[in-house]
Amino acid sequence: MPAQPETAANRLAGRPVARHSLVAGCPCPTMELTPMTTLTPITGGCQCGAVRYAMHVGRVEKPHVCHCRMCQRATGGVFAALAGCSKDRLEWTMGEPAHFASSNLARRGFCRNCGTPLTFAYDAPEARIYVTIGSLDDPEQAAIEIQYGIEARLSWVEFCESAPQEATGDSAAAQAFFASMTKNQA
Repeated sequence: MPAQPETAANRLAGRPVARHSLVAGCPCPTMELTPMTTLTPITGGCQCGAVRYAMHVGRVEKPHVCHCRMCQRATGGVFAALAGCSKDRLEWTMGEPAHFASSNLARRGFCRNCGTPLTFAYDAPEARIYVTIGSLDDPEQAAIEIQYGIEARLSWVEFCESAPQEATGDSAAAQAFFASMTKNQA
């Protein structure tokens, strides 16, 4: 039998996936371990089709918007809308993104052909990777749960007002983390 190609799905096949209930109506109300092979990947990609991805998760994690100035500049919009998973659960199924180190702590992925913003991830190995919600094939799977960076939210933006809100560096731990950041944006 020929060897299977090395992909995230093959590396993770048969490993348990923890499913959890974070929102009302979630089909998995209790912690339940499900083999990876039973998951239908959550997919997306850029607007020209050169870069495609699959998230091998039951649902996206921590769907949010970030209003910080770095996210505004990176997306060319008034906020970044992002949803994540662990880095080992994201598979590039066609092409791979180019990256820009927007700071000394994080990188942002984008399609080098059409410019679509695709990802955001802190460099720490344990950090999640976030895809842009607009690049998902089915963005309905990523209802916003929280807003970050509200200190930079534009005064005229009213969006998901019922979602919890958090300023950048609200905690002592976050302040310590961001204290070492050097921005690479103009």
